[in-house]
Amino acid sequence: MRGRAASASVPSGPFYGWVVLGAAFVIISMSIGMLFTLAVFLKPIEEAMGWSRSSIGSVGFLNWVVMGLGGVVAGFVSDRVGTRAVVLVGSALLGLGLVLSSQVTALWQFYLTFGVLVAGGVSAFYVPLTVLAIKWFGDRRGMAAAVVSAGNGAGILLLSPLTRWLVSTLDWRGALLILGDLAWLLVIPCALLLRDAPVGGEAARSVRDGGRAGAISRPPLLVVKTWPFWAVALTHFGCCAAHAGPIFHLVTHAIDQGVPRMAAAGILGLSGFSSIFGRVGTGIVADRLGAKPTLIAALILQAATILAFLVVGDLAGLSALGFVFGIAYGGSMPLYALVVREYFGEQVLGTAYGAVFFISCIGMGLGSYAGGVIHDALGSYAWLFIASGMVGSLAVVLAATLRPPAPRPSSALALGAAGEIR
Repeated sequence: MRGRAASASVPSGPFYGWVVLGAAFVIISMSIGMLFTLAVFLKPIEEAMGWSRSSIGSVGFLNWVVMGLGGVVAGFVSDRVGTRAVVLVGSALLGLGLVLSSQVTALWQFYLTFGVLVAGGVSAFYVPLTVLAIKWFGDRRGMAAAVVSAGNGAGILLLSPLTRWLVSTLDWRGALLILGDLAWLLVIPCALLLRDAPVGGEAARSVRDGGRAGAISRPPLLVVKTWPFWAVALTHFGCCAAHAGPIFHLVTHAIDQGVPRMAAAGILGLSGFSSIFGRVGTGIVADRLGAKPTLIAALILQAATILAFLVVGDLAGLSALGFVFGIAYGGSMPLYALVVREYFGEQVLGTAYGAVFFISCIGMGLGSYAGGVIHDALGSYAWLFIASGMVGSLAVVLAATLRPPAPRPSSALALGAAGEIR
């Protein structure tokens, strides 16, 4: 507890939450951007190593499974020992995984280095940093969560074309080596800037009320047994399963349609750029209109744009659609943490949101893996977009059913607390 108390002390003067938010943005930008570079490496590795597209896609599936499991652990541990230590461990793993990936000679080695180590490192970031931002910014938690989430889009925007250029200049091995070095040089210093939210002042308003009015604070094990938890988790699962395949295979789909390789990577970067506006915009709107209606609107737009990929094939059309697609999928992502906080309170936010994030990661992994399997079997991504559009439509239906858990009798609260103590 001494280490946690020390990390909670912050410098006097200007509001330190902005430093924390800026550091979190950079960390997410670098880590998620590096994770999504697998979409850029897919074609070069397939050609250089002779591995099938579905085999490389299964590395993406493993990424998300590991990220999900790691997110649960990271959320739980950061609730107890603080965020900075968790993020520092993740930073070391991220750089190590990328550097070792540049040296692989067999597919199983790539599974271990990029599939496990890189994803294990990234898993230490998103859940703890989102929760930390929410705790620092109180009434502006939607904005804070959106800025952290916007790092996803910024990372894709910056690192997709950079990686494509590095691959063209140095080959895929050299590109991975440089990305690993960048992870250590940029992420670790940012992690050292992180501090836990203080007990007093602006950041504490959300701690005192435990969330929005009506939020129910309860032990973590009881949270995951409620239908509201599973409704949120399954909505997040469907949302991620729907957009994962189109994101992961967007570059290769564009190349298959005759788009030049650098321009194809640019389409992915463009979707990442527009997702920044989607994430920040929905976070601000959710602070005013509520997370649930904002989420439903974003999910409707996402399902519609995924289906539109069936009828667009030229560079201009794919670029325009990629821009709208980025707004759609990006806009939904920061809202799940807000819904979890509204429904279950802040005391168990790291653990509860970590569990929701784990389930969503399974959806991300299945979506990206299914794209490779469908392409290898049918020689086209058409059925991927059809299936993804249907799953995205189901996520809209699930989002419409979201309801906060009913208040428990005081006797049940006492029994739950006693069980947690035992």
